[in-house]
Amino acid sequence: MKIRRIAATAVAAAVTAPALFLSAAPAFADTKPAAGASQTADAPSIHDLELALAAAEAAYETAKKNVAKADAALEALTKADHPLAVALVDAKKASDEAAAAKTAADAAVTKAEQDLAALPEDATDEQKAAAQKLVDDAKTAATAAQATATAKAAEVVSAQKALDDARVAAATALSEARKAEKTAEKAVEDAEKALDEAEGSLPDDCPTDKNLGTSLTGPSKIAVGSSGVFTFRVTNKGTTSYDEVGGYAAAFAMTNSYDWQDLGITWSTAGTSWKALDDEEGFHSGAPLAGGKSVDFKLKVSVPAKTKVGDGAVMALGLRVNKDVDCGSAADVNSATFSIVKPAKPGSGNNNGTNGGHSNNGSTGGSSNSGNGNSTPQGGTSTTPVNTTSSGSLANTGAGSSTLPFALAGGAAVVLGAGAMVMVRRRKAGMGA
Repeated sequence: MKIRRIAATAVAAAVTAPALFLSAAPAFADTKPAAGASQTADAPSIHDLELALAAAEAAYETAKKNVAKADAALEALTKADHPLAVALVDAKKASDEAAAAKTAADAAVTKAEQDLAALPEDATDEQKAAAQKLVDDAKTAATAAQATATAKAAEVVSAQKALDDARVAAATALSEARKAEKTAEKAVEDAEKALDEAEGSLPDDCPTDKNLGTSLTGPSKIAVGSSGVFTFRVTNKGTTSYDEVGGYAAAFAMTNSYDWQDLGITWSTAGTSWKALDDEEGFHSGAPLAGGKSVDFKLKVSVPAKTKVGDGAVMALGLRVNKDVDCGSAADVNSATFSIVKPAKPGSGNNNGTNGGHSNNGSTGGSSNSGNGNSTPQGGTSTTPVNTTSSGSLANTGAGSSTLPFALAGGAAVVLGAGAMVMVRRRKAGMGA
């Protein structure tokens, strides 16, 4: 299920009641898993249950194919061109011909006997012998015709039995295939239920981690048809390493007072290529983060050429996860607003690249982000850096739009809902590791 579908209700609530939403941003810390909800040591892992479900689904697909094959085999046996049906027709034809030959042979015997009986009293011995020979030859032929007719009739019975037996076998095979299909379908349902129950035992939230610091910096302006690179820094302010850190981000441009257009985001970390921001996976480090260390994620926001000039914003939520099914989120959603401007005219001399972004001094507690490399954004154009803050106190960039906080509230809902799902998925992966 896509994260944006999951977060749709939260988005609607945020747009209609942004203040209420923003005041409830750290709500992930309120819910705790029920006692005994975690899996026991000897229980199958989420990964094992997912493999079991995949195997059950594959078996079910095979069972459905077997039903289709068995049904087709039975249907074929009703057709006149089936080899067994053709053999039966041929046997019946041969039997009919043999029966006709026997009838003719019997008639020849009768005629020969009549001819013998009709000889005159003065018939010679030679005449009598010749007539008797005709009778004997006719009887021999009739006996052979009788044997042939009997054999051909037996072949009809055999051909009919072969066809009937094949139809019974095909019908039985179809019945067994349908039973197997139902069994396989039930196995899928059981596997799905087991997986759902196991997933249901996982905590549904990622409580706030006070040691997870975040900051978001980037350009204050992005020209239409270009892109700007923002830096999202995640800091481990504690002493215990995190197995993995990451988060989720969303970017949008205002289209009217109460609606916005999603903007594309790609992301990267040091030494990696740009990757599309996945609605299901967010962005992640793929490596541990030791206490006192930070990692920067580059978020490249692309503004399509047909985007209206106006206001835009980026939202990002920091998350961390450990393989022991423990996860946490930053205290707040980071936000960075920027102006969407017209492209500079050729030869205007406008310098669209200035260095450095301001650090985020919101409650998320990110470290200073000076020297973050935004002076030359990859793949786009930016100007002066933007002030950033947490979702509870939106920065004023001078854009002059009173509707932007509403959009930020909705964007925060998307990010929070998405972030929760991202880390639940990554915790499940940790359980299966």
